[in-house]
Amino acid sequence: IFDGIKAVTGSSKLYGFLGGPSGLVDGKYIEIDQGLMSKYRNTGGFDIIQSGRTKLESTEQFDKCIEVVKKLGLNAVIIIGGDDSNTNAAVLAEYFAAKKVGCSIIGCPKTIDGDLKNEYIETSFGFDTAVKTYSELIGNIERDANSAQKYWHFIKLMGRSASHIGLEAALQTHPNICLISEEIKEKKMTLEQVVLSIVEVVMERSSVGKNFGVALVPEGLVEFIPEFGILISELNEALVHHEAEIKNAGKIADITEAACKHISETSANLLRSLPEGIQLQLMLERDSHGNVQVSLIETEKLLIDMVSEMVLEELKKHSFKGKFAALSHFFGYEGRCAAPSNFDADYCYSLGYAASVLVLHKKTGYMASVRNLTKGIENWIAGGVPITMMMNIERRHGKDKAVIQKALVDLNGKPFKYFEAKRGEWAKGEEYLYPGPIQYFGPTEVCDVTNYTLMLEHDAFLH
Repeated sequence: IFDGIKAVTGSSKLYGFLGGPSGLVDGKYIEIDQGLMSKYRNTGGFDIIQSGRTKLESTEQFDKCIEVVKKLGLNAVIIIGGDDSNTNAAVLAEYFAAKKVGCSIIGCPKTIDGDLKNEYIETSFGFDTAVKTYSELIGNIERDANSAQKYWHFIKLMGRSASHIGLEAALQTHPNICLISEEIKEKKMTLEQVVLSIVEVVMERSSVGKNFGVALVPEGLVEFIPEFGILISELNEALVHHEAEIKNAGKIADITEAACKHISETSANLLRSLPEGIQLQLMLERDSHGNVQVSLIETEKLLIDMVSEMVLEELKKHSFKGKFAALSHFFGYEGRCAAPSNFDADYCYSLGYAASVLVLHKKTGYMASVRNLTKGIENWIAGGVPITMMMNIERRHGKDKAVIQKALVDLNGKPFKYFEAKRGEWAKGEEYLYPGPIQYFGPTEVCDVTNYTLMLEHDAFLH
């Protein structure tokens, strides 16, 4: 963004926000110069400005933003983030326009989850870097599994609201199992059916002496299992209205029973059937957007426990003669702040330049976009998209809110169809791929290549 504004305006005056969770309301601002920016070029993470989680909703918050903008003489605010941050951008832009504040609000798509995309936004920056980082780690575990041949590795991957990370990691590493939340929801699978599908692969591999494997589990899986999704939705509502009663009930068993009074009988039975640890994790404080903190739910351990129980039952019936020993992993923050891939670095520069051009032309309520991402940088097309065209209504904190619609894995899309055609083969054998670390120097087809998802979506996949 700094380079873009300097290029299109000839001015190097740019203010940056240095704050934290309080967002625009009471953060510090500094004037940015080339010297400061050089320290952060092509580095991972977001520590130059930190991460803001504030949801802009109240008139008091909006008026405070106007006060800060006027105090600093800002003519633009660039909001960099995912669907919630860019929802903030859309709402703030509307408020500023209504109050005739001469300050542009522009968004940039940033989320590793990959769920901020549409026909104009091909991907969000961070996704490519994170998945390549995770895939290196998954490949390392696959090599170890194939060497030791005694453990099943259950790996939970980030991605609360969509399975893009899991799908891309599967395309890059060819694990024996990869659960896709959207498919499970589409098939209306129960938790027991999900576990059974894993057990079938475990038993099939064991029948030929392979008591090992690798399974990828999306972070948000439980919300996509229909019965689990209903339970979480009902618990969200119950905690909005009866939080003190539920959380002050006493022991975990008492807390569970207090919650069961305010949810349906079906959900209550499911809640009671879960291990106490999972029950407690479902009762934890919601995030700032009213969502259950699924990253704190140890889904991978829940699956291991349930698979173990089902395998034990099969052992008793003599229909299973192998062994099942499992290890759990959670790959999350290791990838979210990794040093960026060349693709992400180039993409960010282009998004920043596009944002500065939108500011120059006094656009507001737009998201910077760059398309043609698989065609080579010289063919990329920069532009902007009105953020409001991406929005829909969702339930938050017990109320309907206008927010940007999350993009889920398209079960009819080419990335999923390719995975679907290959997963049976990957389940039986050791078709593992070991991507290794991100490459930064060398041939462009090695170092600058984007991810498999984008290549498949745009018919640029060469494998």
